[in-house]
Amino acid sequence: MQGKVIGISGPTVTVDLPDLTLYERVSVGNDKLQGEVVRLRPASAVVQVYEETKGLRVGEPAVRENSPLTVRFTPGLLGGIFDGLQRPLQRLGEEFGPFIRPGDMLPFVPCEQQYPFVAEKKAGDRVGQGEYIGYVEEGAFRHYIAASAEGVIREIRDGNICPEDRVAILEDGTEALLWHQWPIRTARPFTRKKFPRSLLVTGQRCIDFLFPLAFGGTAVMPGGFGTGKTILEQAVAKYADVDIVVYVGCGERGNEMAEMLEEFRSLADPWTGRSLLDRTILVANTSNMPVAAREASIYTAVSMAEYYRDMGYHVLLLADSISRWAEALREISSALEEMPGEEGYPTYLASRLSGFMSRAGVVETLNGKTGSLSMVLSVSPPGGDFTEPTTQACLRNTGAFLMLDTDLAHRRHFPAINWAQSFSLYDRDVAEYCAREISPKWPEVKKRCQALLKQEEQLREVAEIVGDEGLQDADRLLMHVAEQIRSRFLCQNSFTDDAFSGPQSTFELIEKLVAMYDRCLERIRQGESLGEILLEEHP
Repeated sequence: MQGKVIGISGPTVTVDLPDLTLYERVSVGNDKLQGEVVRLRPASAVVQVYEETKGLRVGEPAVRENSPLTVRFTPGLLGGIFDGLQRPLQRLGEEFGPFIRPGDMLPFVPCEQQYPFVAEKKAGDRVGQGEYIGYVEEGAFRHYIAASAEGVIREIRDGNICPEDRVAILEDGTEALLWHQWPIRTARPFTRKKFPRSLLVTGQRCIDFLFPLAFGGTAVMPGGFGTGKTILEQAVAKYADVDIVVYVGCGERGNEMAEMLEEFRSLADPWTGRSLLDRTILVANTSNMPVAAREASIYTAVSMAEYYRDMGYHVLLLADSISRWAEALREISSALEEMPGEEGYPTYLASRLSGFMSRAGVVETLNGKTGSLSMVLSVSPPGGDFTEPTTQACLRNTGAFLMLDTDLAHRRHFPAINWAQSFSLYDRDVAEYCAREISPKWPEVKKRCQALLKQEEQLREVAEIVGDEGLQDADRLLMHVAEQIRSRFLCQNSFTDDAFSGPQSTFELIEKLVAMYDRCLERIRQGESLGEILLEEHP
């Protein structure tokens, strides 16, 4: 069905197409700009266009696509970099130059690309919808191909197949292809969800030990400008003990994404030894790209993450930053003249964030596998104000809150996580897992570490009044050991080998520091001076 453009207001376009549905995709103008319906009227509809509308004129054609905004799942996603519409940015750059022009589109996997398909079913087998019929080797991973409908296989291929070819035909003529599409705003189904209990190793001692993340959990990292959100997210993306990483650069600077891409090409995955890019999907909607596409980018990314989760893999989704997505949502809402909520954000901001974050979790898939989707989202509150709506909406839905402190960042303490204000709701279950898998002393040593840091925080106020010389040796020892914990344990250099710390080495280091405190405190009680003790401990 074809209509025409009857009104234009920035990226918001009114078309005279009747009988559309909400969030249905529409192609607008002579350049076939992509957009989706965001408001319905009796004889027209308002379309939010996800590309630059400069040059679009009233009267140009508008074509109904008869489907919502979708993402295409096929071998070839890993190692790719896409925008929020899943356009292959690297191939677009090679074909059209460094800037995307309105309407530029390419298939994100070349049609001539061949993939070795290995059939696990044979002719005559009955399969259910979504049941795996074979797989393609994609780097270190098996990319499973599912049947598109229930039925009996009449014919199935084996060997090299291009993305557009069919791999199987059912008795009723239904074809199974290497690819299929999925609406980005619809969560993929699963059999049941499980509670997150196992430690997700990030390589950051402060996170893994004090505020642990769990497979299938969610974490938010709010922090003001210059607190190291991007560096910390990229460090987690490099070293997290997961199978696949999906990284969303939502409204961030293009040079940061370019540096990250180059670094991921050159670095080796510490868990497999392969290139980091081989297990990574990048979704980039940088600050110089159309703002409306940011709103779609996180849904495109989470849909791809769910796709690999359904294959039984552990997937980590990182978004930098969710505040830029919320700002895009505010801009769209303002263009639609909706009633604004707090600070101009739409009244449905919290529910949209809640629905997005609820797509994380450990699940039993329809094929009987167990996979997980974990989320780490950075938040950039304006002026470092954590009471603003986006931070508060994230705080109500997250499992771990990692507050980045401006004072720590100014002291060159990385990661600048405030150990007094952060928390993790996975603490108890993960501590039980660590006590079972790493060391039975893990919970006890953790409590001692937290107690020392808390006591030192209280003692510092006294020391500011009376000075270090006015403190007793036991108090001065506590402050010395707490400083060692901060500088040697909680602080890591992201540009050296210390950027990654495994759980065993993490525990050994903190156990050594706590044991040193106990040993020195006992010697003080026996009458030895602190100066002599520290000379022996640190010759």
